[in-house]
Amino acid sequence: MNKLPIIAAMIGDPAGIGPEVCVKTIVARELATVCKPILIGDATVVERAVKICRINRKVTRIDSPDTPLKEDAIGVLDPGTLQPDDYTVGKASAKSGRAVVEWIRLGESLGSSGRINGLVLAPVDSDSLKLGGVVKDIDDLQPPDTFMFRVSGALRVVPITEHIRMRDIPATVKTARIVHVIRMLDENMKRWGLPKPRIAVAGLNPHAMFEEDREEVAPAVAQAKGLGIDASGPISPDSVFRMVLDRRYDAVVTMYHDQGQVAVKTAAFEGACTIYMGLPYVMVNVPHGSAFDIAGKGVAQHYSILAAMKTAAALAAGRGFLADA
Repeated sequence: MNKLPIIAAMIGDPAGIGPEVCVKTIVARELATVCKPILIGDATVVERAVKICRINRKVTRIDSPDTPLKEDAIGVLDPGTLQPDDYTVGKASAKSGRAVVEWIRLGESLGSSGRINGLVLAPVDSDSLKLGGVVKDIDDLQPPDTFMFRVSGALRVVPITEHIRMRDIPATVKTARIVHVIRMLDENMKRWGLPKPRIAVAGLNPHAMFEEDREEVAPAVAQAKGLGIDASGPISPDSVFRMVLDRRYDAVVTMYHDQGQVAVKTAAFEGACTIYMGLPYVMVNVPHGSAFDIAGKGVAQHYSILAAMKTAAALAAGRGFLADA
């Protein structure tokens, strides 16, 4: 990529901390050297956030992601559908929920058409989404046929399923699904800048010692190796995450959501992010909420959004992960 990638941040629920952490992030000096950052959302909301956070930048409405911007300008793609009286800071609302979905869909369209190289989602509110009636909950915002790849420093984890009951998990641990995730992970990590990713595969059971591990996980690893993928497993779940942190592997495929999430959030919460794996562009989410209780005060930390923007820029440019820099 000859020029800097364009990375857009959707500002999140207008009544939450999303707009504030986005404006704090977009003026960070380190972003200017790695990407062209823009925002997607309501320009008036962004102007309010700039004032709250005491940032000396001009908010500029733009019609296209590649619109030239002055050095002191914050570019905002604004569909123009949210009005100032549609929301109250610190409170969920139907119109906020509908606006967020529209902003995300705009970002997805721009990413799919190649007009932006990365999309970062600031925190949204599940109550606003439900009130809006466009989607049932936050899970419905995940793009179809994608997997959520969590990154926390050197620890990178992708589960084969997301939010399902514990009692239903063993039935989902199937060779074909595991191979599919391993292949997708291998392909995406190569595209992101890791030419020979080393992939660990966690076992389902303690010490990876029961029938699911022998009959489903082990054959999946064998098939992946047959495809030329550097995969190992099943590895005992109580050891595999330390192995990744020690750089013996580049990422781990887990058998269910919490198996990996507990490790990711324990390793480091601030700066962690989630990548929607399986898209032609880089789409990243952050692991914290809209924090209505502190919205409008300008005190929210922006390091998670900043890490997400920098990660999106690095992966879009094929420069690998920040922890490898």
